[in-house]
Amino acid sequence: MQISSRFTLAVHIFACIDTFKDEYKVTSDFLAGSTNVNPVVIRKLLGQLKAAGLVEVARGTGGASAAKPLNEITLLDVYYAVECVENGELFHFHENPNTSCPVGRNIHRALDDRLFRVQNAMERELASITLEDVKQDIQNAIV
Repeated sequence: MQISSRFTLAVHIFACIDTFKDEYKVTSDFLAGSTNVNPVVIRKLLGQLKAAGLVEVARGTGGASAAKPLNEITLLDVYYAVECVENGELFHFHENPNTSCPVGRNIHRALDDRLFRVQNAMERELASITLEDVKQDIQNAIV
């Protein structure tokens, strides 16, 4: 199971917005060129990010911009904005284990709490990283 690529695409979008904001109008077509993803997908992501209050999008060819400073947007904010997991659950448990089987009867008891802790640890880590951190790493790599 993988987290949707929407997450990394959204982070890529923010990196482009910040990197090119003074040189270009950062439109969905422009972002599609950097990500190699269809502009329709980019527009959908921009819509999700806008609904979460993370980007501002000017109609037409006005372009996109960050709605707040990058040091105030965490990877967890982006993760939640683009709905990377269903119902907020990273791990989707199979619905009906066989309760006649000793493993099926006890699998939830053995895994539920552990998987919950794994998801919480991942979310804490995402919350500790800002888009400013990502921007700095990209700038360091460019130089």
